[in-house]
Amino acid sequence: AERSRCPFRIFCVARFEALRAADSELLSPTVGQMAFQDFLRTEYSEENLMFWLACQEYKKNSPSSGMEDAAQRIYSEFVQVDAPRQINIDCATREEISRNICRPGPHCFDRAEKVIHRLMENDCYPRFVKSEIYRLMKQH
Repeated sequence: AERSRCPFRIFCVARFEALRAADSELLSPTVGQMAFQDFLRTEYSEENLMFWLACQEYKKNSPSSGMEDAAQRIYSEFVQVDAPRQINIDCATREEISRNICRPGPHCFDRAEKVIHRLMENDCYPRFVKSEIYRLMKQH
């Protein structure tokens, strides 16, 4: 129960619509998500958020006829070795996705998604709320 109250978890689960009641208008998809993405870009880790959002969209749209193509796009963009926006996941997770990509299901990327979510929650997000980008966002 305590974990579900984590600000980052709320930030993600609500699709950046509300972090806390006081920040609800600041962390909308248009403001908060962009600020967080700008911050991640300064840290050269923007791919984490982009992967997480791609996975959310993938699950939302599955099952569908374009599921295999969508899974392949996520794999090619973020998961495979030397991908343009390769995410930092362990070898076992990468190999599991590689084995399953030919027959992807709605949960194909769940393990990697959890790893990346945890990384953003415990590493990136705490730095974001202490950043100048966050401070400026809250002022407007």
